[in-house]
Amino acid sequence: MLSAFVNTFKITELRQRILFTFGLIFICRLIAAVPLPGVDAVSIRAFFEQQGSAEGGLLGMFNLFSGGALLQCSIGSLGIMPYISASIIIQLMTAVIPHLARLSREGDVGRQKITQYTRYLTVALCLVQGLAMATALQSGRYFGIPAEVVRIPGLGFILLSVMSILTGTLLLMWIGEQITDRGIGNGISLIITVNILNSLPIAIKTLADKLRPVDGIAEIGIFHLVLLIALIFFVTLGVVAVTQATQKVPVQFAKRMVGRKMMQGGTQHLPLRVNYSGVMPIIFAMAILGIPTMLADYLPFQAAREWAYSFPTSGWYLFFYGLMILFFSYFWVATQFNPIQIADDLKKRGGYIPGIRPGRPTADYLDRTMTRLTLAGAIFLTLIAVMPNIMTSQFSIPFIVSSFFGGTSLLIIVGVMLDTMRQIESHLLMRHYDGFLKKGKLRGQR
Repeated sequence: MLSAFVNTFKITELRQRILFTFGLIFICRLIAAVPLPGVDAVSIRAFFEQQGSAEGGLLGMFNLFSGGALLQCSIGSLGIMPYISASIIIQLMTAVIPHLARLSREGDVGRQKITQYTRYLTVALCLVQGLAMATALQSGRYFGIPAEVVRIPGLGFILLSVMSILTGTLLLMWIGEQITDRGIGNGISLIITVNILNSLPIAIKTLADKLRPVDGIAEIGIFHLVLLIALIFFVTLGVVAVTQATQKVPVQFAKRMVGRKMMQGGTQHLPLRVNYSGVMPIIFAMAILGIPTMLADYLPFQAAREWAYSFPTSGWYLFFYGLMILFFSYFWVATQFNPIQIADDLKKRGGYIPGIRPGRPTADYLDRTMTRLTLAGAIFLTLIAVMPNIMTSQFSIPFIVSSFFGGTSLLIIVGVMLDTMRQIESHLLMRHYDGFLKKGKLRGQR
C-alpha cells in the first residue's frame, strides 16, 4: 500500500489532480474561517469557550458538516448543505414529476438541465436559511449567542450577511464541481469529509482531557480507552463491510445479432447493494426530529418549550429515530430503485435471471430480493446511527468524540474514502502500476 501512495506521485496527471484537490480544500477551510461582516468573532469564540458548543441533534450535525463554521458564524456557515438538500429534493421529485423523469433519461443534456435546476434551488434554499441565520443572530436566538455580537444591527447587517452566506455556499459548490471535473472526483462528498475530519483533533483533545486525572480521579480510565479503541475498530470494520456488501443476482444473456455483428452471450451479475440508501435515512430522520427543538422558542406554553428542549436527550427520541431510519430506508429504495425498468432493460437486451421468467416475474423477484436486503441494511444503519446518541446520553461521552464511533459522519468518511481509493486505483491500473490492495474488492474493480 505504501508503494501505491508513492506511485501516485510518479504519474504526472494524477499528481496534478491530487495537488489541485489539496489546493481547493485549503480554500474551503479558509472560507470556513472568515467571519461574517459586522460580527464580533472574538466574542463568539469566548462565548462558546465558556458555555460549550451545541452538541447532538440536527444543529450539531450541520455544524459537523460545515467543519465548525456554523458555530463560528463564518461566510461558510451553511457549508455545502443547501446544495446537498437541493440535490436530494430534485432527486426525489424526479420520481414523481414526469418532466424531470424525462430529463433524467435524456443523457448528458438532461443531466445538465437537472444540474441547472439544482443550482437554482440551492440559491433559493441558501437565501431562506441565510435570512433565518442573520435574523437569529440579531435577535440573540442563534445557539444562545448574545445579540451584542452584532456590532451594527439592522436591515443592512441582514442583507450583507445573507449575500455573504450565499457567496460562500456558491463558492463551495463551484469548488466541489471543480474537484469532481479536474481533481480526484467526489468533490462535494470530499468537502463534507474534510469538514468532518476537521473536528478530529478537537475530539482527540477532548478525549485526552477526559483521561487527565482531576484530584486523582479521571473520568475515563485506561480500560475504557482500550474498549473505545476496540469499538471504533470493529464499528469501522462493520461499516466498510456493509457499505461494500452486495447481492449478486446472476443474469444470463443469449446470443443476438446487432447489425451485422453477432453478440456473444454469457452470464453476468446484477449487483444489489445491501445499504442502497446510504446516509439519506439518517439525514431525513434527524431533519424531521430536529423540528421540535428549532420551534421551541415559538411554542406558547412553558411546559411545551421545556419538552421540546429536552426531547433530543430522551429515550423517545432514540425510539422515533430508529423507526424513522427504518421507514426512510424503504422510502428511499421505493423512490430510487425501479425493478420494472430494470426488468424491461434486461428483456430488451435479451437477458434473463435463470429460473425466472422475463418481464413482470423478474420485476417481482428483484423487488422481493431488494426488500430483504433493505431490511438487513436498515437494521445495521439504525444501530450505527443511534450509537453516538447512546454513548453521549448513557456514558457521558462528548458528542464530538462519539460522532466518530458511528452515525452519519463515520458512514460518510468510510464511503468517500473507499470511492476515492477506487478512483486513484483506476489511474494506477491504467498505467500498469500496482493498486492499494493486492487482493480484495478494490483490486477486483479492474
